[in-house]
Amino acid sequence: MRIHVADHPLITQKLTVLRDERTDSPTFRRLVDELVTLLAYEATRGIRVTEVEVTTPVAKTKGVALSDPKPLVVPILRAGLGMLDGMIRMLPTAEIGFLGMVRNEETLEATTYADRLPHDLQGRQVYVLDPMLATGGSLEAAIELLLARGATDVTALCLIAAPEGLKRLQDTFGSRIDVAVMCAGLDEKLNEKGYIVPGLGDAGDRLYGSAE
Repeated sequence: MRIHVADHPLITQKLTVLRDERTDSPTFRRLVDELVTLLAYEATRGIRVTEVEVTTPVAKTKGVALSDPKPLVVPILRAGLGMLDGMIRMLPTAEIGFLGMVRNEETLEATTYADRLPHDLQGRQVYVLDPMLATGGSLEAAIELLLARGATDVTALCLIAAPEGLKRLQDTFGSRIDVAVMCAGLDEKLNEKGYIVPGLGDAGDRLYGSAE
């Protein structure tokens, strides 16, 4: 498994404002959007392309187009939705699928409650959007499902990750080079409740508010 922690001052600056408890939801959403666009630039470095010929106003030349089948972008509900616009800005022709996953707060294990994905992902490159890589349970289950359906290259984009979550994914996917994690920041640890420290709080609540 490939792991990349983005090292760019703009990413670090935006992540710093995200962490601040005083940052309101509209600002939080905008910064997530901007961060994902920056992460997507790096995450799509290995995207598959095909050589094509185009005619400019002056002459014919060669360029590239995205190969078929088109990439699939999969936000994990609900917080992953806040990352979707930033990703699609970079990949406007990608297809979009959805996975709804919820973590049991006692066992910290993830279960799937919604699956809006193609059943056949043979040969597809897939980009999974999940802002918080904490225990790794949700992301592990999502990646296993995608690989089982035939995806041949899965990249997860996360805002922040905990060492425990990365280790879990590393233990599961080992030396597979077709699985990658791209994150904006690697944090210190998980606390006793399974929250990332220092973290940035509950990403879903900070994106959308907490409706009781």
